[in-house]
Amino acid sequence: MNCLIDETISLDNLQKLKLAFKEFERGGSRSIDAKCFGRIVKKCLGLPKTSNAQIQGLFKKIDFLGQGQISWGEFCTHMMHEYKEKQETVRRSKQVAFTLPASMKTLCHGIPIVNIHSSHDGTIVTVREDGVVCCCSPELKPLKTKHLFNEGPASRKSKWASDFILMTEFNKLMIGTGDREIQLYELSTLEPYCQINALETVPLTLDFGCTGPDKCYIVYGDTEGCVTIIIISSVGDTLRLWNKLPEIENMPNIAIDDAVLFPNVTFVRWKVHQDWITQAKYFHSFQAVVSSSKEESTSLVIGRVLPLTDAEQQLDDIREACYEGKTKKIQLSWTPQLRASCDQTVFNISKGVKTFDLCQKHSLLVTGGMDRLIRMWNPHFSGKPNGILKGHSAPITYLHIIPENGQIFSVSIDCTVKIWDIQDQCCLFTADSQASGIHGDISACSYSSAVKSFYFAADCIAVLSLKIRPRLHSRLTVSHDETVMCCGYSEEFRQVVSCSEGSVVKVWDFDTGRQLFEFGGTHDQSAITCMAFDAKGRRLITGGRDGCVKIWNFNNGQCLKTLRKDDECHEVCDCIFLQVHRTFYVMSVGRDRKIDIYPDIPEGLHHVQRPQPSWQDDLKSGHKEDILCVAQCPPSLLATSSYDGEIIVWNVISGRIRCRLVSPLLAEHQNVEGLDTSVPSIIFFKNSKLQHFSSATALLSAGAMGCINIWNVLSGSKLAGSFKASKFQQKITKLAKTAKDTLLYAADRIGYIYVYNMEKFTAGQKSPRAEGFWRAHTSRITGLQIVDNDQVVLTSSTDYTVRLWSAHGEYIGTFGQSESWSVHISSSWKHPAVPYEVLIDPLSMPHHEILNVKISSDDIDTDKTGAHKGELKSPIIPYRYNIHSVWDLS
Repeated sequence: MNCLIDETISLDNLQKLKLAFKEFERGGSRSIDAKCFGRIVKKCLGLPKTSNAQIQGLFKKIDFLGQGQISWGEFCTHMMHEYKEKQETVRRSKQVAFTLPASMKTLCHGIPIVNIHSSHDGTIVTVREDGVVCCCSPELKPLKTKHLFNEGPASRKSKWASDFILMTEFNKLMIGTGDREIQLYELSTLEPYCQINALETVPLTLDFGCTGPDKCYIVYGDTEGCVTIIIISSVGDTLRLWNKLPEIENMPNIAIDDAVLFPNVTFVRWKVHQDWITQAKYFHSFQAVVSSSKEESTSLVIGRVLPLTDAEQQLDDIREACYEGKTKKIQLSWTPQLRASCDQTVFNISKGVKTFDLCQKHSLLVTGGMDRLIRMWNPHFSGKPNGILKGHSAPITYLHIIPENGQIFSVSIDCTVKIWDIQDQCCLFTADSQASGIHGDISACSYSSAVKSFYFAADCIAVLSLKIRPRLHSRLTVSHDETVMCCGYSEEFRQVVSCSEGSVVKVWDFDTGRQLFEFGGTHDQSAITCMAFDAKGRRLITGGRDGCVKIWNFNNGQCLKTLRKDDECHEVCDCIFLQVHRTFYVMSVGRDRKIDIYPDIPEGLHHVQRPQPSWQDDLKSGHKEDILCVAQCPPSLLATSSYDGEIIVWNVISGRIRCRLVSPLLAEHQNVEGLDTSVPSIIFFKNSKLQHFSSATALLSAGAMGCINIWNVLSGSKLAGSFKASKFQQKITKLAKTAKDTLLYAADRIGYIYVYNMEKFTAGQKSPRAEGFWRAHTSRITGLQIVDNDQVVLTSSTDYTVRLWSAHGEYIGTFGQSESWSVHISSSWKHPAVPYEVLIDPLSMPHHEILNVKISSDDIDTDKTGAHKGELKSPIIPYRYNIHSVWDLS
């Protein structure tokens, strides 16, 4: 494998290789052949034992045009693209996204919401400035609403909430008010419990930390730049005592001066900032309080709760004084204290800090504010940030670190949400207000880890939910993270290439099933719908929903050329690489209902290439519906099939229509409502032993209800016969044949593969004998190819998998599985097992009503047939009949 060579290339190696190439240039040659390349690679990389096959494999990947020569520039280009795509692969593996647009609930009033929090079970709690509390389900379905400040005398003056926090460990909701109060309510009933009043200042921002089974910290920041910490031990008993105190306006009340005299209460007030505090939080993992402000000299401070020295002694003195009753009338000193420099770490940040978060796992502090930058700090060193994340175009209002995923979530005041990767310091996903639908001024936002969702309060309450990758059963293996649209085999490299709906191309080692390479974003994230290889199997041609056809060096992800029309592009449904005389072409068909032909000009200077003028017959009397498939029969025949069931056979040299074929319907299908008459697959068969074909050339097409139609295109263009290929009358989605045009493989919509010997076909035969059939996938098969030299069958499906099967239908493995296989060592195969999802799927069960079709033993021909060299052999053992034995084995 060339990946082993790539892993040994260092900067010194590259210098040596460059000098070796330069030696050839000085000798008058600007490029070298495969033999010289092998010699200098072994010498410069110090790899005398590296096999010639590995080196030649690397040479062929660089020489994708098969010119037999490569230059130093081409070598560097290959390596650059390969390493770039490997980095993209790592980034793509971390990719996350929100489900867009956001789900929303309209606000009844224009009163701002001060904050949003979620409980452990995912219940969302919001508090408005006027004291209205709303509890919602994670989907924003209202559960409970109550106006807290309306309780009590009607003559009471209006009150406003500044912030709130949930004390879920003690089933309490804590609200800070503009009347310099901290109020506690029962979280389950929202009934008043108690309040601490007569605070010196308004608590602008609240936080709560549970530091033990019955101990907590209440932290708040104020307008004077002070951080106040109330430490309560024996929380349950203390709160119950406060609940029994005399009520003020229907709320049990205690003044802060009296609260601190309780033996279980400690009061600390630090002067930290010179401006209003924007956020204050207690982090138990750091045993520290972190606070921020918009003032630059003390933008953010990480400080101890209590002084490092004499802390325990001070607590003991307080307890003794209270217990002995000596100083019950001690006057509370509201004069804030200054921390010693050894008790705090100060961060000076331009334009101050609006929001922050701290993570012990990654030893990371992140800050954001008016300058629109997210700074990443080591929380123990304030000199210089470790990284700066740029991308927001408005001030940042919220930051949250997800330790388990190594990600940072950020929100700016223009309603843009971004997800960043901590390790790579790159943006993984962006949802702006246009995409999310969230508009207005954000007054609060919060991330709920319980339901993996972001909640916003702006013009409405909105929720952005993360797209969660489904957790697969331990026995399930997938090749892609999304639907596999097509697959193919390159004999030149002995590699399998598969393409997905997510615009990702993966390259697999055919002999082991191991992934070698992948690249993505090939069609601007739109699905790849079809693929083909060039004549040498060194370049990949893909068609996409974006209407473009692209040519790739699929071993390094380099896009060599883009083929597209000047006008509006429609989805490409199929593409082929064909030869007419000595000229090669790329041909594509699709939803624009025309045939597009592009000459293959590898040395063209323009990256974008336009098609040749369309054939006149195509413009005047071509298909009236979307063209689904194209097939060639050298030297001059070309066939295209469309959604309405029409097949047109063309003379590819003249561009003239040779004949038109309309798929017939069997008598029992005449009155079936909504019958699918489309032709998704066609294939030419050319075998001198074909009976009833004077020209020995037939065209086979997928018909309705699992039928296959056989046309004699050279002798009258008549229908020679039709037979039911799918035992369960499911649409045939793919057709393939062996090299000598003897065996026909047909794949259907529910994942079954059927094999027919076309040399035994006779006209008028409705159900010819199948050589065998088996179920390969649990949904529509999108790729089917026969690798004759190795006697195997390659398949792909919308069930996210690409699989390899023996000629007898034995399960070799799924590309991407953890265990490697060897194509020529049957003991390394999965056989006699079958794919787990196939095994448990109801449609695989013998007695399922959909499959309850009477099938005689004559349908399966278990006699071994003599096969020519390179031909697949029979029999194929159908899972339909040995499913019970499989269950017995398990």
